Amino acid sequence: MSSTEARVSVVIPSFNRAYCIAATVDSVLAQTHANLEVLVVDDGSKDDTADLIARRFGDEPRVRYLYQENQGVSAARNYGLRSAQGDYIALLDSDDLWLPWKVEAQLRCLDAIPEAGMVWTDMTAIDPEGEIVAPRYLTTMYSAYGWFDRETLFERSRPFAEIAPELAATLGDPKVYSGDIFSEMVLGNLVHTSTVLLRRERFERVRTFNLDLRRSGEDYDFHLRTCREGPVAYLDAPSVLYQRGRADQLTVVPAYKIDMARNFLATISPVIERDRDRIRLPQIMIDEVLAEAHAWVGECHYNLGENRSARSEFAASLRHKPMQPRLAAFLALSLLPPKVSSGLHGVVRSVKRRLERSA
Repeated sequence: MSSTEARVSVVIPSFNRAYCIAATVDSVLAQTHANLEVLVVDDGSKDDTADLIARRFGDEPRVRYLYQENQGVSAARNYGLRSAQGDYIALLDSDDLWLPWKVEAQLRCLDAIPEAGMVWTDMTAIDPEGEIVAPRYLTTMYSAYGWFDRETLFERSRPFAEIAPELAATLGDPKVYSGDIFSEMVLGNLVHTSTVLLRRERFERVRTFNLDLRRSGEDYDFHLRTCREGPVAYLDAPSVLYQRGRADQLTVVPAYKIDMARNFLATISPVIERDRDRIRLPQIMIDEVLAEAHAWVGECHYNLGENRSARSEFAASLRHKPMQPRLAAFLALSLLPPKVSSGLHGVVRSVKRRLERSA
């Protein structure tokens, strides 16, 4: 089947997002590739999401509304994925917006790179008023890009103009990169969920989001498993307006930081143990990422006054990377009673701030 005829299923999980979900769905329906089904999965919303979808899109046969009791974003995505009937699968968060050419351009990329099971793109960050915060936000949001540039991350690249000359100028004449990046993905996420398009065949190998990863990290786990199954592609142009700064975004909730840290460690540890022979990275890089992961979890425990758990994580981090003076100091502080260590830590922070102001 030609990609111009292919059906694309778009899964949009939503919870109490009646204030913005219509704009998100509209951005999908405005795609230049029209053969779409939009699955809005209402994860037990208490607002008027159901009435809004019925009112705005009740006469639109491409939009399907699915409801479940509140179970979290991963369960909502899985419900939508089980219901998806398309030849290709796309994922979209309920407060993000697609640019009109997104699906068409990505389908053209997958046509040209048949070995690639997924393609993703850059994104533009906007604030709640719709103003652009950062025109190229992918490498800012995902720190793992600090390990690589595009040319070293991927095995191959070509101008998008060779694939779709009529679209290239609209996108700013970007490059398309492709290759096996499973090893590099072990160092951290490189893929933003709202930008991806997957072939049905690749999706069938990955299937679901991990329900054990609550509040964060489920995206990384899903994309890491997707990359484990074979080559992928990246179109170096922003195709999504990514919403930043809204109060209902989980990434801005401080209490969830320890979940983010734990889930990152829980994702990479079994992969490194199981697939070490497949991972084409030197041991020093593996030790570095494990050291950072354990240190991250340890500092979260320490900030919560959980010194015993913090000590265990600090010690694990130092086993992977012994020369960490700052972390060794944290380990020493964690041996003290929580009130004492917290007080000393506060004194250190105060002195540091004074020194920085006087510099």
